[in-house]
Amino acid sequence: MAYKIAAPVLSNMSKGELKKNMQVEISPTWDGRSKDVTYMECFGRLMSGIAPWLSLPDDDTEEGKMRKQLREWALKSYAHAVDPDSPDYLLWRNEGQPLVDAAYIASSFLRAKEQLWEPLDDVTKQRYIKEFQLLRRIDPPYTNWLLFSAMIESFLMEADAQYDLFRIHTAVRKAEEWYVGDGWYSDGETFAFDYYNSYVIQPMFVQVMQTVNDHKVMLHDRSLEMQKKTEDLAKKRMQRFGMILERFISPEGALPVFGRSITYRTGTLQPLALLAWRGWLPKELPDGQVRAAMTAVIKRMFGDDRNFNEKGFLTLGFNGKQPNISDWYTNNGSLYMASLAFLPLGLPADHTFWTSPAEDWTSKKAWEG
Repeated sequence: MAYKIAAPVLSNMSKGELKKNMQVEISPTWDGRSKDVTYMECFGRLMSGIAPWLSLPDDDTEEGKMRKQLREWALKSYAHAVDPDSPDYLLWRNEGQPLVDAAYIASSFLRAKEQLWEPLDDVTKQRYIKEFQLLRRIDPPYTNWLLFSAMIESFLMEADAQYDLFRIHTAVRKAEEWYVGDGWYSDGETFAFDYYNSYVIQPMFVQVMQTVNDHKVMLHDRSLEMQKKTEDLAKKRMQRFGMILERFISPEGALPVFGRSITYRTGTLQPLALLAWRGWLPKELPDGQVRAAMTAVIKRMFGDDRNFNEKGFLTLGFNGKQPNISDWYTNNGSLYMASLAFLPLGLPADHTFWTSPAEDWTSKKAWEG
Protein backbone atom coordinates (compact mmCIF):
# COMPACT_ATOMS: atom_id res chain seq x y z
CA MET A 1 0.00 0.00 0.00
CA ALA A 2 2.89 2.37 0.76
CA TYR A 3 4.25 1.66 -2.73
CA LYS A 4 0.85 2.21 -4.34
CA ILE A 5 0.54 5.61 -2.63
CA ALA A 6 4.13 6.68 -3.34
CA ALA A 7 4.78 5.43 -6.89
CA PRO A 8 2.61 7.89 -8.87
CA VAL A 9 4.24 10.81 -7.03
CA LEU A 10 7.88 9.75 -7.20
CA SER A 11 7.85 8.14 -10.65
CA ASN A 12 6.62 11.44 -12.09
CA MET A 13 8.68 13.81 -9.94
CA SER A 14 11.89 11.90 -10.61
CA LYS A 15 11.47 12.96 -14.26
CA GLY A 16 10.35 16.51 -13.41
CA GLU A 17 6.80 15.67 -14.46
CA LEU A 18 4.77 15.81 -11.24
CA LYS A 19 3.25 19.21 -12.04
CA LYS A 20 2.55 18.06 -15.57
CA ASN A 21 0.82 14.79 -14.65
CA MET A 22 -0.64 15.03 -11.14
CA GLN A 23 -4.41 15.17 -11.13
CA VAL A 24 -4.90 18.08 -8.70
CA GLU A 25 -8.03 18.44 -6.58
CA ILE A 26 -8.76 21.39 -4.29
CA SER A 27 -11.40 22.01 -1.65
CA PRO A 28 -14.66 23.63 -2.84
CA THR A 29 -13.98 26.29 -0.17
CA TRP A 30 -10.35 26.86 -1.28
CA ASP A 31 -9.01 30.17 0.02
CA GLY A 32 -7.46 31.29 -3.26
CA ARG A 33 -3.80 30.54 -2.65
CA SER A 34 -1.67 29.30 -5.52
CA LYS A 35 -2.62 25.72 -6.33
CA ASP A 36 1.10 25.03 -6.70
CA VAL A 37 1.26 24.45 -2.94
CA THR A 38 -0.23 21.05 -3.80
CA TYR A 39 3.03 19.60 -5.10
CA MET A 40 5.13 20.59 -2.11
CA GLU A 41 2.52 19.26 0.29
CA CYS A 42 2.35 15.99 -1.63
CA PHE A 43 6.12 15.44 -1.79
CA GLY A 44 7.05 16.58 1.72
CA ARG A 45 4.38 14.62 3.56
CA LEU A 46 4.93 11.48 1.51
CA MET A 47 8.68 11.48 2.14
CA SER A 48 8.31 12.02 5.88
CA GLY A 49 6.18 8.88 6.04
CA ILE A 50 8.19 6.53 3.84
CA ALA A 51 11.70 7.73 4.80
CA PRO A 52 12.24 4.97 7.41
CA TRP A 53 11.21 2.29 4.90
CA LEU A 54 13.62 3.64 2.29
CA SER A 55 16.42 3.53 4.87
CA LEU A 56 16.44 -0.29 5.01
CA PRO A 57 19.38 -1.95 3.20
CA ASP A 58 18.87 -3.29 -0.31
CA ASP A 59 17.98 -6.95 -0.75
CA ASP A 60 16.74 -9.20 -3.56
CA THR A 61 13.19 -9.64 -2.27
CA GLU A 62 10.27 -8.26 -4.23
CA GLU A 63 9.79 -5.66 -1.52
CA GLY A 64 13.49 -4.80 -1.62
CA LYS A 65 13.29 -4.08 -5.35
CA MET A 66 10.25 -1.83 -4.88
CA ARG A 67 11.99 -0.03 -2.04
CA LYS A 68 15.17 0.50 -4.07
CA GLN A 69 13.17 1.87 -6.99
CA LEU A 70 11.32 4.31 -4.73
CA ARG A 71 14.60 5.45 -3.17
CA GLU A 72 16.18 6.09 -6.57
CA TRP A 73 13.11 8.04 -7.67
CA ALA A 74 13.09 9.94 -4.38
CA LEU A 75 16.72 11.09 -4.68
CA LYS A 76 16.04 12.46 -8.16
CA SER A 77 12.83 14.07 -6.89
CA TYR A 78 14.68 15.79 -4.04
CA ALA A 79 16.98 17.37 -6.65
CA HIS A 80 14.09 18.57 -8.84
CA ALA A 81 12.37 20.07 -5.77
CA VAL A 82 15.06 22.73 -5.30
CA ASP A 83 16.31 23.19 -8.88
CA PRO A 84 14.99 26.53 -10.18
CA ASP A 85 15.41 25.24 -13.74
CA SER A 86 13.28 22.13 -13.14
CA PRO A 87 9.59 22.06 -14.07
CA ASP A 88 9.07 20.51 -10.61
CA TYR A 89 10.84 23.26 -8.64
CA LEU A 90 8.55 23.56 -5.63
CA LEU A 91 6.77 26.65 -4.32
CA TRP A 92 9.39 27.63 -1.76
CA ARG A 93 9.16 31.40 -2.03
CA ASN A 94 5.45 32.19 -2.23
CA GLU A 95 2.65 31.93 0.31
CA GLY A 96 3.06 30.84 3.95
CA GLN A 97 2.21 27.19 3.37
CA PRO A 98 5.75 26.16 2.29
CA LEU A 99 6.84 26.46 5.94
CA VAL A 100 4.61 23.49 6.78
CA ASP A 101 5.78 21.17 4.08
CA ALA A 102 9.43 22.16 4.27
CA ALA A 103 9.18 20.86 7.85
CA TYR A 104 8.03 17.47 6.55
CA ILE A 105 10.91 17.43 4.04
CA ALA A 106 13.27 18.27 6.92
CA SER A 107 11.67 15.46 8.92
CA SER A 108 12.33 13.01 6.08
CA PHE A 109 16.02 13.97 6.11
CA LEU A 110 16.20 13.53 9.89
CA ARG A 111 14.43 10.15 9.68
CA ALA A 112 16.76 8.79 6.98
CA LYS A 113 19.78 11.08 6.84
CA GLU A 114 22.22 8.47 5.58
CA GLN A 115 19.98 7.29 2.75
CA LEU A 116 18.14 10.45 1.68
CA TRP A 117 20.33 13.45 2.60
CA GLU A 118 23.93 12.28 2.37
CA PRO A 119 23.67 10.89 -1.21
CA LEU A 120 22.51 14.27 -2.56
CA ASP A 121 25.11 16.27 -4.50
CA ASP A 122 26.61 19.37 -2.90
CA VAL A 123 24.69 21.80 -5.12
CA THR A 124 21.37 20.22 -4.12
CA LYS A 125 22.32 20.24 -0.43
CA GLN A 126 23.25 23.92 -0.56
CA ARG A 127 19.99 24.70 -2.32
CA TYR A 128 18.04 23.01 0.48
CA ILE A 129 19.94 24.89 3.15
CA LYS A 130 19.28 28.19 1.36
CA GLU A 131 15.57 27.46 0.86
CA PHE A 132 15.17 26.38 4.49
CA GLN A 133 16.88 29.52 5.78
CA LEU A 134 14.81 31.79 3.50
CA LEU A 135 11.64 30.43 5.10
CA ARG A 136 12.41 32.62 8.12
CA ARG A 137 10.50 35.30 6.19
CA ILE A 138 7.32 33.49 7.35
CA ASP A 139 6.00 34.49 10.77
CA PRO A 140 4.23 31.33 12.00
CA PRO A 141 0.84 31.65 13.72
CA TYR A 142 0.69 30.90 17.44
CA THR A 143 -0.22 27.23 16.93
CA ASN A 144 1.44 23.95 15.95
CA TRP A 145 3.09 26.01 13.17
CA LEU A 146 5.80 27.01 15.66
CA LEU A 147 6.98 23.40 15.49
CA PHE A 148 7.38 23.62 11.70
CA SER A 149 9.93 26.40 12.16
CA ALA A 150 11.63 24.39 14.89
CA MET A 151 11.81 21.26 12.70
CA ILE A 152 13.49 23.17 9.90
CA GLU A 153 16.01 24.80 12.24
CA SER A 154 16.68 21.41 13.89
CA PHE A 155 17.54 19.91 10.54
CA LEU A 156 19.86 22.86 9.77
CA MET A 157 21.58 22.05 13.07
CA GLU A 158 21.90 18.42 11.96
CA ALA A 159 23.32 19.53 8.60
CA ASP A 160 25.98 21.74 10.28
CA ALA A 161 24.41 24.83 8.72
CA GLN A 162 23.55 28.14 10.39
CA TYR A 163 20.39 27.72 12.48
CA ASP A 164 18.15 29.92 14.63
CA LEU A 165 18.00 28.59 18.20
CA PHE A 166 15.32 31.11 19.18
CA ARG A 167 12.82 29.51 16.78
CA ILE A 168 13.54 26.11 18.28
CA HIS A 169 13.31 27.30 21.88
CA THR A 170 10.08 29.22 21.26
CA ALA A 171 8.38 26.08 19.95
CA VAL A 172 9.67 24.02 22.88
CA ARG A 173 8.45 26.57 25.43
CA LYS A 174 5.01 26.80 23.86
CA ALA A 175 4.60 23.02 23.53
CA GLU A 176 5.38 22.68 27.22
CA GLU A 177 2.90 25.43 28.11
CA TRP A 178 0.19 23.93 25.92
CA TYR A 179 0.20 20.48 27.54
CA VAL A 180 -3.31 19.90 28.92
CA GLY A 181 -2.92 16.44 30.46
CA ASP A 182 -3.49 12.73 29.79
CA GLY A 183 -1.19 12.75 26.76
CA TRP A 184 -2.87 15.68 24.96
CA TYR A 185 -1.46 19.04 23.91
CA SER A 186 -3.56 22.05 23.01
CA ASP A 187 -2.92 23.43 19.53
CA GLY A 188 -2.29 26.97 20.67
CA GLU A 189 -3.92 28.69 23.60
CA THR A 190 -7.34 27.08 23.17
CA PHE A 191 -7.92 23.33 23.05
CA ALA A 192 -9.44 21.78 19.93
CA PHE A 193 -10.51 18.14 19.88
CA ASP A 194 -8.86 16.94 16.68
CA TYR A 195 -5.94 14.82 15.51
CA TYR A 196 -3.25 17.54 15.37
CA ASN A 197 -1.48 15.77 18.23
CA SER A 198 -1.01 12.96 15.67
CA TYR A 199 -0.26 14.97 12.56
CA VAL A 200 2.23 17.43 14.08
CA ILE A 201 2.57 18.12 17.77
CA GLN A 202 3.65 14.87 19.44
CA PRO A 203 6.09 13.59 16.76
CA MET A 204 7.69 16.94 15.94
CA PHE A 205 8.15 17.98 19.58
CA VAL A 206 10.01 14.73 20.30
CA GLN A 207 12.06 14.97 17.09
CA VAL A 208 13.11 18.55 17.83
CA MET A 209 14.13 17.74 21.42
CA GLN A 210 16.02 14.66 20.30
CA THR A 211 18.00 16.58 17.69
CA VAL A 212 18.89 19.39 20.10
CA ASN A 213 19.98 16.90 22.76
CA ASP A 214 21.95 14.77 20.29
CA HIS A 215 23.96 17.88 19.43
CA LYS A 216 24.26 18.87 23.10
CA VAL A 217 22.97 22.36 22.30
CA MET A 218 21.65 24.11 25.40
CA LEU A 219 18.45 26.09 25.23
CA HIS A 220 18.36 29.26 27.33
CA ASP A 221 18.09 28.77 31.13
CA ARG A 222 18.39 24.98 30.87
CA SER A 223 20.99 22.34 31.53
CA LEU A 224 21.46 19.38 29.21
CA GLU A 225 20.14 17.19 32.03
CA MET A 226 16.92 19.25 32.17
CA GLN A 227 16.57 19.01 28.40
CA LYS A 228 16.93 15.24 28.49
CA LYS A 229 14.11 15.15 31.05
CA THR A 230 12.00 17.27 28.70
CA GLU A 231 12.63 14.80 25.88
CA ASP A 232 11.85 11.80 28.10
CA LEU A 233 8.64 13.45 29.33
CA ALA A 234 7.57 14.20 25.75
CA LYS A 235 8.09 10.52 24.89
CA LYS A 236 6.03 9.43 27.91
CA ARG A 237 3.23 11.74 26.87
CA MET A 238 3.36 10.32 23.35
CA GLN A 239 3.18 6.81 24.82
CA ARG A 240 0.05 7.79 26.74
CA PHE A 241 -1.44 9.39 23.63
CA GLY A 242 -0.55 6.23 21.68
CA MET A 243 -2.49 4.14 24.20
CA ILE A 244 -5.54 6.37 23.69
CA LEU A 245 -5.18 6.19 19.90
CA GLU A 246 -5.04 2.39 20.06
CA ARG A 247 -8.22 2.34 22.14
CA PHE A 248 -9.91 4.56 19.55
CA ILE A 249 -9.57 1.75 16.99
CA SER A 250 -12.92 -0.03 16.91
CA PRO A 251 -13.28 -3.84 16.75
CA GLU A 252 -13.92 -3.39 13.00
CA GLY A 253 -10.71 -1.39 12.44
CA ALA A 254 -12.33 2.06 12.23
CA LEU A 255 -11.14 5.31 13.83
CA PRO A 256 -13.60 7.93 15.08
CA VAL A 257 -14.07 10.74 12.57
CA PHE A 258 -13.76 14.14 14.25
CA GLY A 259 -11.89 17.41 14.01
CA ARG A 260 -10.44 19.35 11.12
CA SER A 261 -8.17 17.76 8.50
CA ILE A 262 -9.87 14.37 8.81
CA THR A 263 -9.03 13.95 5.10
CA TYR A 264 -5.49 13.09 6.24
CA ARG A 265 -6.89 9.61 6.82
CA THR A 266 -4.30 7.24 8.33
CA GLY A 267 -2.04 10.16 9.29
CA THR A 268 -3.94 9.92 12.58
CA LEU A 269 -1.87 6.80 13.35
CA GLN A 270 1.50 8.59 13.27
CA PRO A 271 2.24 8.47 17.04
CA LEU A 272 1.54 4.72 17.18
CA ALA A 273 3.63 4.24 14.05
CA LEU A 274 6.49 6.30 15.48
CA LEU A 275 6.42 4.51 18.84
CA ALA A 276 6.61 1.18 17.03
CA TRP A 277 9.40 2.23 14.66
CA ARG A 278 11.56 3.73 17.41
CA GLY A 279 11.02 0.83 19.83
CA TRP A 280 9.17 3.05 22.30
CA LEU A 281 5.87 1.18 22.61
CA PRO A 282 4.85 0.98 26.29
CA LYS A 283 4.34 -2.42 27.89
CA GLU A 284 0.58 -1.95 27.58
CA LEU A 285 0.94 -2.06 23.78
CA PRO A 286 2.58 -5.32 22.60
CA ASP A 287 4.03 -5.35 19.07
CA GLY A 288 1.57 -7.92 17.72
CA GLN A 289 -1.39 -5.99 19.08
CA VAL A 290 -0.33 -2.66 17.57
CA ARG A 291 0.53 -4.26 14.23
CA ALA A 292 -2.88 -5.96 14.08
CA ALA A 293 -4.72 -2.77 15.02
CA MET A 294 -2.87 -0.55 12.55
CA THR A 295 -3.19 -3.13 9.78
CA ALA A 296 -6.94 -3.31 10.37
CA VAL A 297 -7.27 0.47 9.97
CA ILE A 298 -5.06 0.62 6.86
CA LYS A 299 -6.99 -2.25 5.22
CA ARG A 300 -10.32 -0.69 6.17
CA MET A 301 -9.22 2.65 4.71
CA PHE A 302 -7.36 1.62 1.55
CA GLY A 303 -8.40 -1.94 0.80
CA ASP A 304 -11.13 -1.07 -1.68
CA ASP A 305 -9.33 1.52 -3.85
CA ARG A 306 -12.03 4.15 -3.31
CA ASN A 307 -9.47 6.70 -2.05
CA PHE A 308 -7.56 7.08 -5.33
CA ASN A 309 -8.47 9.11 -8.40
CA GLU A 310 -8.17 8.02 -12.02
CA LYS A 311 -4.42 8.72 -12.18
CA GLY A 312 -3.65 6.88 -8.95
CA PHE A 313 -3.29 9.98 -6.73
CA LEU A 314 -5.15 10.28 -3.43
CA THR A 315 -8.59 11.83 -3.83
CA LEU A 316 -10.25 14.43 -1.60
CA GLY A 317 -12.34 12.80 1.09
CA PHE A 318 -12.14 10.61 4.16
CA ASN A 319 -13.20 7.22 2.82
CA GLY A 320 -14.02 7.81 -0.80
CA LYS A 321 -14.33 10.93 -2.93
CA GLN A 322 -15.96 13.47 -0.61
CA PRO A 323 -14.62 16.92 -1.55
CA ASN A 324 -17.17 18.77 0.57
CA ILE A 325 -15.60 17.60 3.83
CA SER A 326 -12.30 19.24 2.86
CA ASP A 327 -11.16 22.26 4.88
CA TRP A 328 -10.45 25.54 3.07
CA TYR A 329 -6.69 24.85 3.04
CA THR A 330 -6.93 21.28 1.73
CA ASN A 331 -5.84 19.96 -1.65
CA ASN A 332 -5.15 16.37 -2.53
CA GLY A 333 -1.44 16.91 -1.98
CA SER A 334 -2.32 17.54 1.68
CA LEU A 335 -3.65 14.00 1.93
CA TYR A 336 -0.21 12.40 1.70
CA MET A 337 -0.08 12.88 5.47
CA ALA A 338 -1.67 9.40 5.30
CA SER A 339 1.80 7.97 4.60
CA LEU A 340 2.84 8.73 8.20
CA ALA A 341 1.13 5.49 9.22
CA PHE A 342 3.84 3.54 7.38
CA LEU A 343 6.81 4.40 9.64
CA PRO A 344 7.08 0.81 10.99
CA LEU A 345 8.08 -0.35 7.50
CA GLY A 346 11.49 0.95 8.58
CA LEU A 347 11.79 -2.05 10.90
CA PRO A 348 13.54 -5.11 9.39
CA ALA A 349 11.43 -8.15 8.53
CA ASP A 350 12.80 -10.15 11.48
CA HIS A 351 11.79 -7.50 14.05
CA THR A 352 9.26 -8.56 16.68
CA PHE A 353 6.84 -5.96 15.32
CA TRP A 354 6.46 -8.25 12.29
CA THR A 355 7.18 -11.66 13.81
CA SER A 356 5.03 -11.46 16.96
CA PRO A 357 1.71 -13.30 16.70
CA ALA A 358 -1.22 -11.00 15.94
CA GLU A 359 -3.22 -10.05 19.03
CA ASP A 360 -6.65 -8.48 19.37
CA TRP A 361 -6.45 -4.78 20.11
CA THR A 362 -8.08 -3.22 23.18
CA SER A 363 -11.56 -2.42 21.89
CA LYS A 364 -11.80 -5.75 20.10
CA LYS A 365 -10.95 -7.53 23.36
CA ALA A 366 -13.36 -5.34 25.31
CA TRP A 367 -16.34 -5.73 22.99
CA GLU A 368 -15.82 -9.47 22.64
CA GLY A 369 -15.90 -9.97 26.36
